[in-house]
Amino acid sequence: MSEAETVLEVKDLRKVFHIGFFRKRVEAVNGASFKVNRGEIFGLLGPNGAGKTTTIKAILRLIFPTKGEIRIFGRDASDREATKRIGYMPENPYVYQYLTPIEFLDLCGRLVGIAKKDRRNRSEEMIDKVGLRDAIDRPIGKFSKGMMQRIGLGQALLHDPELLMLDEPMSGLDPIGRKEVRDLLLEQRNRGKTLLFTSHILSDVEMLCDRVVIMQKGRITSEGQVHDLLASAAQRVEIRLSEASRALKDSLGSRGTVVEDADGRITLRVEGDEAVAEILRISNAAGARLEAMIPERQTLENLFLENARD
Repeated sequence: MSEAETVLEVKDLRKVFHIGFFRKRVEAVNGASFKVNRGEIFGLLGPNGAGKTTTIKAILRLIFPTKGEIRIFGRDASDREATKRIGYMPENPYVYQYLTPIEFLDLCGRLVGIAKKDRRNRSEEMIDKVGLRDAIDRPIGKFSKGMMQRIGLGQALLHDPELLMLDEPMSGLDPIGRKEVRDLLLEQRNRGKTLLFTSHILSDVEMLCDRVVIMQKGRITSEGQVHDLLASAAQRVEIRLSEASRALKDSLGSRGTVVEDADGRITLRVEGDEAVAEILRISNAAGARLEAMIPERQTLENLFLENARD
């Protein structure tokens, strides 16, 4: 991937906070490095406290990094010409509670420099795009969590940015709403936009993202294309055997997770081809009959949990 195709580059990002009266040192991000390329959907994943939101805020200069380099469209992150090309949706959108959706979007349009003659049309377009037409006259303070997410997404898209940075855009949405937002994000990518987003809904990440990084305690623990990460993970297989002796059960228990059925059958969950071959060799020698061998499909959720346990 050439340098010209890199939209966002983060190098050795570190952010340290000093908290409380005794100025306790908390390292929120520790040496994170990654690139986001033009026209892709990039997932920034990790459990609560992993450093995802801190990373996004450092990129946007809402907080200042302790160390590291951030470049947006080849420019330093402090360059206003670069930041004008970004649309940002925070995890909890900040809104004026008494404004209607149109009034709020008009205000956002003024702040990003959209001409008055264009603001109304753009605001109306965003209302329809994020599905808030039925609530157009309702004060935002009366919105549900899901509706608040929709208006937050609308303001992020309002000025047609080249790079979208979305912090938990699916939060609070019902299944229909998630489907609509997924379609909207895919539409943006199809238009040549670049997207970076965080999410705890890993099934959506798996469907949407071209590449991901997984963060744990401020560090990046996995990075790559989603299908490559899943393909490289240890493959689990469920093996079901006919009734076997207690000695065999004890022997197999040291090589995998054993579940014994009421009728004495054994189900094992093992990882890797070598472990499967060893289980089959031992059980065959003991006279146990193989009833089924079922590969488990690796998912992003499994990979996420494995990283969290490390």
